[in-house]
Amino acid sequence: MNLTVREASAMLNVPEDVVYQWIRNKEIPVHRVGDHYRFHRAELLEWATARGIRVSSAEFHKREAAEAVSFAEALAAGGIHHDVAGSDRESVLSAIVALMPIEQDDRDLLFDFLVAREALGSTGIGEGIAIPHVRNPVVLHVAKPSITLCFLANPVDFEAIDSKPVTTVFLLVTPTVRTHLYLLSRLSAALYDARFKEAILRRAPAEEILREARRVEGSLSQRIPAVKGDGKP
Repeated sequence: MNLTVREASAMLNVPEDVVYQWIRNKEIPVHRVGDHYRFHRAELLEWATARGIRVSSAEFHKREAAEAVSFAEALAAGGIHHDVAGSDRESVLSAIVALMPIEQDDRDLLFDFLVAREALGSTGIGEGIAIPHVRNPVVLHVAKPSITLCFLANPVDFEAIDSKPVTTVFLLVTPTVRTHLYLLSRLSAALYDARFKEAILRRAPAEEILREARRVEGSLSQRIPAVKGDGKP
């Protein structure tokens, strides 16, 4: 979906002038279409997540809610793994992909995509956390979406924006682009939650992390108004 500057500013909760400043400084992913600027929704959401910019939850309660899956359910489906081996980005990504609930052919394809994406720029968002992804959302033939969380056995240099080595990796796989965006927005919001993030940084047991994920999901749902059949509050 191509967003205008006005729509991007609403999504990022900043004035339009700030968006234009980011464009001038070449800090934000943007496309020039004739005399206008347009933003790809997935790229913008991933950019905001990597820079700790809180995205408006209202952006994701319309159409996405119709086919939404619980953030906690997706995390449970993908699995929470401790002490995942790897000494560099490629070996870490290979180990993580091997743990994911997907077919072998999809594993090989996903690994190639992720390695190619890392060559274009780090997916480390800071504080030891990385969210590997490709330029377009990872959409595979899966029965249900999943978020695989891996705590690495050893810190690995991902060339993150804060130069800190990565110790924690989230990897999303979804059956549709819409679901990918919805879950990424939920993950971004969860990483703003003090208790959830503390559990992640502490490498808490899976049961505790899932409990915090369910709590975050509940609190986010309470903030979002009900939506009628015509898509209007």
